[in-house]
Amino acid sequence: MERRYRLQKNKAFQYVYHRGKSVACRDLVMLLAKGRGMKVGFSVSKKVGNAVTRNKVKRRLRECFRPYLGDAKNGLYVVVARPSAAEATFQSLQRDVRYLLKKHGAIPPKDPADSKRKAD
Repeated sequence: MERRYRLQKNKAFQYVYHRGKSVACRDLVMLLAKGRGMKVGFSVSKKVGNAVTRNKVKRRLRECFRPYLGDAKNGLYVVVARPSAAEATFQSLQRDVRYLLKKHGAIPPKDPADSKRKAD
């Protein structure tokens, strides 16, 4: 993920934790606060596992979020991994990220015409 999209400062994370709205699913929690540009931060605590496991989860989450960088609405996002995210597959994390973005209203839902075409 490019540096311009990263949420880096502790102060920025604290702002999102205090001012942001959160939505959750089994493996992830996503907070969204208003902001001028689009910044994304990932939080993976020691409860998730050792350093290798935490870094693996962060790499997967960055890759899951990358396709939505151009489409999602501006704001400050923080994605918090729950301990169950360590055992989750990449595909399930992708589904979770998409679900949470839709729940926030950050990305438009899929076009119903597309789902009809796939069914035919």
